[in-house]
Amino acid sequence: MLRSLTSSTAFQQGISWILAKYMQFCAATKRWDRRGREHLDVCIDTGEGMIAAFWHSRIGLSFMGWDRKAPQSPTMLISLSREGDVIARFARNLGIGVVRGSSRNSRKTKQKGGMTAFRDMQRAIENKACMGLTVDGPRGPRQRASMGVIQLARITGKPIMIFSWAVTNRKTFNSWDRFVLPYPFGKGVVIWKEPLFVPADANDEDMEALRLELERRLNDANQEADEAVGGPVIEPAEPRPARKAAQSV
Repeated sequence: MLRSLTSSTAFQQGISWILAKYMQFCAATKRWDRRGREHLDVCIDTGEGMIAAFWHSRIGLSFMGWDRKAPQSPTMLISLSREGDVIARFARNLGIGVVRGSSRNSRKTKQKGGMTAFRDMQRAIENKACMGLTVDGPRGPRQRASMGVIQLARITGKPIMIFSWAVTNRKTFNSWDRFVLPYPFGKGVVIWKEPLFVPADANDEDMEALRLELERRLNDANQEADEAVGGPVIEPAEPRPARKAAQSV
C-alpha cells in the first residue's frame, strides 16, 4: 500500500511542491557568499547554451548556482527512476525544464532513455538552455564524473560550467552520495570554478583526461565550499575500475 501511495501522481505532486518551497525558504534565509562568479559570467555572457555540472549530493539547492536573469533557460537531466519522478516535479516547481533519461553513456539502452535523453539535451543546448547534470548520478560512485557529460560537451561545443555549494545548519545522509539536506538560516557559499571546454577533435585519451579534470575541479569546488562553512568535507568514493576507451558518438 505504501508503494502504491508513493507512486501516485497526487502524492508526488504534493511532496515535490513542499520540497521546492522548503528549499526556496532555506535559500532565502541564508547569508550567501558567492565566489568565482566571474567563471559563471564567462558562460552567461556568450548568450549561448551551456552545460552545468554538479554532484548528486548538492541537487537540493543547485538552483543557487544559476542566475535567473541569464538569457539561457535552466533545464535539468533527471533519471527515469521513481525517485526521478519526484525530482522532476520538484524541478518543474522551481521553474526548471526537465529532460528524462541518463547521461552516463549515450549508448545506454532505449529502456533507460539514454539515446533519447542525449539527443534531447543536445537539442536543449542548441536552443540556448543551461543543461544541468549531476555527473555522478544516478548511482555513483560518489563524486566520480561520468563520461556522458564530456561526450555532450564535445558534440555541442559548449562549455561545462562547474560549481558546488555548502551551508551551515545541514544534515548529511549516509546515502551513496552523502546527500546534503539544508536547514533554514545560517550561512551558505556557492563556488564556481573555471569552465571546461572539450574540443570537437578530442580523441579517447583526451576525453578521459578531460573527464578527470572535470572531476578534480568539481571536487575542489566541493571541498572549498564545505571548508568555507566549517565542514565536514564530503570525500569522493573510491573510483570505478579502469574503464575501456570511450567510443565516439
